Amino acid sequence: MSKNAKTLKVTLVKSLIGRIEAHRACARGLGLKKREQTVEVLDTPENRGMINKISYLLKVED
Repeated sequence: MSKNAKTLKVTLVKSLIGRIEAHRACARGLGLKKREQTVEVLDTPENRGMINKISYLLKVED
């Protein structure tokens, strides 16, 4: 990632067990596999869309 690229810190706070496959795919697309795992992702429209879709499972920080 470049120095001036804005990133978001995303944490999976609820389990993916029992969720629909599209929501699991969004979590995997963001790089989240386990509960309480935190990743930094670029602030792009694609990532924002995935975050919005599964916002009930996540905690997001700037």
